[in-house]
Amino acid sequence: MAPRAIAPADLPALNALNDAHAAAVNALAPGDFAALVAVAFSARMIAAPDGSPAAFLLALSHETPAQGPNHGWFLARHPRFAYVDRVVVADGWQGRGLGRVLYDDLATQARAAGLPLLACEVNLDPPNPGSMTFHERLGFLPAGEASDPRNGKRVRYLVRALR
Repeated sequence: MAPRAIAPADLPALNALNDAHAAAVNALAPGDFAALVAVAFSARMIAAPDGSPAAFLLALSHETPAQGPNHGWFLARHPRFAYVDRVVVADGWQGRGLGRVLYDDLATQARAAGLPLLACEVNLDPPNPGSMTFHERLGFLPAGEASDPRNGKRVRYLVRALR
């Protein structure tokens, strides 16, 4: 199962998948989700054999206008990067390596664009230990921490240099 670009017809199902995982990635109204996809550096998904979304990843870059305080944190500190705004793997597809496939796909795109850094954040409060372990396995390192003023979540910022 290979990543592909998100198409307009995919948006309702992907928005529903996003909102089903709102504790980790924050819910978005359909128009806000579509707007985020439209400005993304990378908007990619993996479809299940039946065509339903198995996973997706939305990444912004240093060229994307600020899309919230977490993206803004990286804009203020790093001149060039690809920032994973959200990655979601459907419940029935977790543990099958789809997250890694999406991150590898993003790294390929970022390298092709000459970007030296992947960036993201992981919730500390409420805790998301599975995501933290996943990112550590991919070689991400801590870069800072903050509280999101929109919802009070405490996050750890992570970065991974691309070679």
